[in-house]
Amino acid sequence: DEEFDELCFEFGLELDEITSEKDIISKEKGKEKAKGASDVVLYKIDVPANRYDLLCLEGLVRGLQVFKERINLPRYEKIIPAEGEGQRLIITEQTAQIRPHAVAAVLRNITFTKDRYDSFIDLQEKLHQNICRRRALVAIGTHDLDTISGPFTFTAKAPSEIKFKPLNQSKEYTASQIMDLYRTDSHLRHYLHLIENKPRYPVIYDSNGVVLSMPPIINGDHTKISLNTRNVFIECTGTDITKAKIVLDIIVTMFSEYCEKPFTVEAAEVVYPNGKTHIYPELPYRTEKVKPEYINKKIGISETPSSLAKLLTRMCLKSHVTGNGNHIEIEIPPTRADIIHACDIVEDAAIAYGYNNIQMVIPKTYTIANQLPLNKLAELLRLDLAAAGFTEALTFALCSQEDIADKLGMDISATNAVRIANPKTAEFQVARTTLLPGLLKTIAANRKMPLPLKLFEISDIVVKDPNTDVGARNYRHLCAIYYNKSPGFEIIHGLLDRVMQLLEVPPNEENGYTIKAAEGTAFFPGRCAEVFAKGQSIGKLGVVHPDVITKFELTMPCSALEINIEPFV
Repeated sequence: DEEFDELCFEFGLELDEITSEKDIISKEKGKEKAKGASDVVLYKIDVPANRYDLLCLEGLVRGLQVFKERINLPRYEKIIPAEGEGQRLIITEQTAQIRPHAVAAVLRNITFTKDRYDSFIDLQEKLHQNICRRRALVAIGTHDLDTISGPFTFTAKAPSEIKFKPLNQSKEYTASQIMDLYRTDSHLRHYLHLIENKPRYPVIYDSNGVVLSMPPIINGDHTKISLNTRNVFIECTGTDITKAKIVLDIIVTMFSEYCEKPFTVEAAEVVYPNGKTHIYPELPYRTEKVKPEYINKKIGISETPSSLAKLLTRMCLKSHVTGNGNHIEIEIPPTRADIIHACDIVEDAAIAYGYNNIQMVIPKTYTIANQLPLNKLAELLRLDLAAAGFTEALTFALCSQEDIADKLGMDISATNAVRIANPKTAEFQVARTTLLPGLLKTIAANRKMPLPLKLFEISDIVVKDPNTDVGARNYRHLCAIYYNKSPGFEIIHGLLDRVMQLLEVPPNEENGYTIKAAEGTAFFPGRCAEVFAKGQSIGKLGVVHPDVITKFELTMPCSALEINIEPFV
């Protein structure tokens, strides 16, 4: 176990834990439930999200074997069948509106065992979750080719016109009934929304009208794969052609090792609505050139070009030195879609060299870090506000629309708030434009505490600003609140004077601060003042309006102060 842990680390992976089904169940549900579960040792391995080729045992073992230099990287080949003998997938124009792309391939004379079969299904599931974005971008269908006959047609039809027996079901359903059937299915219900409200559903037929699948929901039962399956037809449909090609390449490269001629894939022809045809899988090999000194400089090592080429070859990137040692030529196999830029190649060289073997050196540039002045000021103010008897609160930067608008008696459009496009909960709909609601909610959650409650917070608020590159701007606010049987306006006023004293701002109009009577929707009429300093309005203080207090489910009066501290930096 320790050796394997070490090997994973060297290869850039992490052996998360060594466990068994029994352990997992007993941890989650208790020992009683775990009785009879398997004791077989399981390795949980963390694979980086960009390495789709390590998501199944086949790919992982192959990668580690090449890394240990026990085998050479296999060469993946596509076999193009004789004219008229290969499989064809015809795309009709009806699919354009919903899932326009499809790619296909065939694995010939493959031998499945229970473990290989499980791994094959599991890889599809992992790809669905990862690169396919929960089947939104690509959906994979694998079929027993001997149960169907081509050419195949990928089209889209009205739900009522599609009728077939879905995988592992006992009778036929129409597409609309299938949607209802899987609405309660813990696994499939998450994918229904992808096509649910579309007028037509995508579907793939063979030449006799047998339904292969209704992507991205379910395959037909007729074509299901078993351990006796010898020929597998693989189709990937989707909204993103690049991802569909990558997914197809990964599946065929991983499992072609079990074919009669290992690492060979039979190509299939895809016919587009405009009559053009394309052969898949593409299985693209491409070469990149990188200068050895570029790799050495980026990692901070000094290896010879030939040893760098050897390091890269161990990482499944077959490399050799060309041009008197000036360049390393790297062949990128179809399994490595994650190699986009030279820096990806450098990263693999660093992994093979071993991060722990890179010598630590003092950086050439000598720099001393400094605290951001705004943060320094905020830290100093925090200490002194605490010394003044106020307790610091830290509240969420996101809140609901009601918190910053309705509850404070304002209109949401007037707040200039930044909205979250797809909020998970009603509590997190907008970025806060004021710190006051957060503190009021904190008091509401601590009503059992002895009075008076004195809280403060110094944090950022966010407002829309069309003049910035991101369309929004942050301001560092200070907010303090006093909650007791009497409003305590004088305590909050005293706190403002103390803050100004600390900031060395005198109480006068010329170059100091003043307060003037004002109106604020959140404050009691006649009990609200605006604070002016450095020739601008920096905030308000006052007694909080009884309506606001009730809306935040409080019962006592309170007074509050909120100012922007950025002008004092």
